[in-house]
Amino acid sequence: MADPQADRVEDEVRGALTPLGLDLEAVELSRSGSKRLLRIAVDADGGVPIDLITDATRVVSAALDEGSAMGEEPYTLEVTSRGLDRPLTEPRHWRRNAGRLVAVTLHDGPSVTGRVVGSDETGVELTVKGQQRRLEYSEVARALVTPELGAPKAPTTGRSKQPRRPAQGRPGTSRPTDRNREKDS
Repeated sequence: MADPQADRVEDEVRGALTPLGLDLEAVELSRSGSKRLLRIAVDADGGVPIDLITDATRVVSAALDEGSAMGEEPYTLEVTSRGLDRPLTEPRHWRRNAGRLVAVTLHDGPSVTGRVVGSDETGVELTVKGQQRRLEYSEVARALVTPELGAPKAPTTGRSKQPRRPAQGRPGTSRPTDRNREKDS
């Protein structure tokens, strides 16, 4: 059953996120005693860096302050990226996870685990046990990204990270050697 208040929140914040290049993925409103938590999940091509989450929090907060969806009762706002635990339900989810391993439960068959090779508006191409396999989205009951340790990373925004400088002293340590302490004195 749809939550009418979450639907109103979605209507109020979606337009505020568009100029940032963000898609609104989920609106979750929960209550614990007298406290309310509003969780907004966003996503974008190439991922969502923390500075963009900060900007999104500001614009969502302003949109909610101007609107009436949350009423006068206090709440805590949390803006977050989509995360790996959310199911792949839209063609853009598949596109954004090209190169990643996914576990797919089919409506009328066994589960399939494969790497996303490509996708379009109607389906996805997976590599399953070395073989290419196409699945239409209509065949998919549920699909999740499977976390991999040490696996190749999915495509990014193209921003390059600066290499981390080793700590002063011996490589791999954070404590300076005696020789470096003497130089600094």
